Amino acid sequence: MQEEQEETARSAIDTFISAFNASDDSYVTALLSQALTSDVVFWGPLGRSEGIEAVERFVLDIRRHPAGTGTMVRCSAVDMPDEWARYQWVFTTPDGGPRLAGTDVVHLRRSLIDQVIVFAGEIEPSAS
Repeated sequence: MQEEQEETARSAIDTFISAFNASDDSYVTALLSQALTSDVVFWGPLGRSEGIEAVERFVLDIRRHPAGTGTMVRCSAVDMPDEWARYQWVFTTPDGGPRLAGTDVVHLRRSLIDQVIVFAGEIEPSAS
């Protein structure tokens, strides 16, 4: 059961990430609607938003990065306790441009992501 859940989560997450790398903006909506619920809650760098359209705006903004079209990849396994999952990602812009890394936490409902929490940037070690 747990393994099946993880596979479902991995599939939804990888489809979500693939929207950032779509060959054309017109594919972004279709990819997002395969991965997200229509009422998805998205906690991003600019605060809380709801709905696939809000996530689509975020994805399109990233795709139009001033340094050029970048690539988003999942760079860790999907860690999934129950209906929550987390994974790490890296966004790289062309020609050694800016690179951004982070961790997303997602909640799944019936095989689709209904909440996304984006933590961009590395977490600094705490001072002991």
